Amino acid sequence: MTPYLSVVIPVYNEEANLEALFARLTKALDALGKSYEILFTNDGSRDRSGTMLRDFHRRRPREVRVIDFNGNFGQHMAIMAAFERVRGEVVVTLDADLQNPPEEIGKLVVAIETGHDVVGGYRRNRQDTFFRRYASRLINALRARITHIRMRDQGCMLRAYRRRIVDLIASSGENTTFIPALAYSYAANPTEVEVEHAARAAGESKYSLYKLIRLNFDLMTGFSVVPLQLFTLFGMVLSVLSGLFVAYLFIRRLVIGPEAEGVFTLFAILYFLVAVGILGLGIIGEYIGRIYQEVRRRPRFVIREVVEKLDG
Repeated sequence: MTPYLSVVIPVYNEEANLEALFARLTKALDALGKSYEILFTNDGSRDRSGTMLRDFHRRRPREVRVIDFNGNFGQHMAIMAAFERVRGEVVVTLDADLQNPPEEIGKLVVAIETGHDVVGGYRRNRQDTFFRRYASRLINALRARITHIRMRDQGCMLRAYRRRIVDLIASSGENTTFIPALAYSYAANPTEVEVEHAARAAGESKYSLYKLIRLNFDLMTGFSVVPLQLFTLFGMVLSVLSGLFVAYLFIRRLVIGPEAEGVFTLFAILYFLVAVGILGLGIIGEYIGRIYQEVRRRPRFVIREVVEKLDG
């Protein structure tokens, strides 16, 4: 029987949270009264997560499917692998750390059933550090200006999608992408709902500062060429100003004669322009790097095994 609802959960070293997650998730989904499946993607966990996921399948073989990667390919690739295999008409993504309660899934399903094709969650009373909260606000504002994709809370992975949107995402074939933003670019009638947020009960966040920066670079360069355009505009303005400054120095030399007092000012201007040039090379390098990753055509992820009960 084809399920109505598919819940996709990427898992990486979450053994301390998995038992509570499974108990709460199945209880919440049973209460909805709709047929469902749960797709766990084990993203190369080094703890007992893989063993526990197989045990969940043994307990509920009809509802639980496990995709087992042979290495760590990242959260978004873990979700993408599940998107390629979901069977439900409504697809929900959920993190395994229990910071977004499984009991909130019903809110997203209701919003989907009212006619929306993408439903994003935004966290109420976000239980993260001061730095993570306000850095996220800054990135949200910057991303909205550059990409014109409006998401109140891009870091919340509790989201729901119509199957049509999921199929479009899975067919994109990109090596690096940001799934919520990609979904919004395909959506005709998206919306957002408020969801609860809890402090992490066990374990630690898998997103270091570097990974968060890396993710936002992918977001900016994957959905807009505005950084390149801004840098080009900035370079044009600097060229005009530099020309005017050279003309000023030439006239000054004719009027006053040779002088050595301004040499440090000239060095400061030179260092500034060199720094701007290096920044520009970095921006261009980001785009070239994305092109390089795509043209290699290497597999985005490698699946070791899919644990599921086949019909018949």
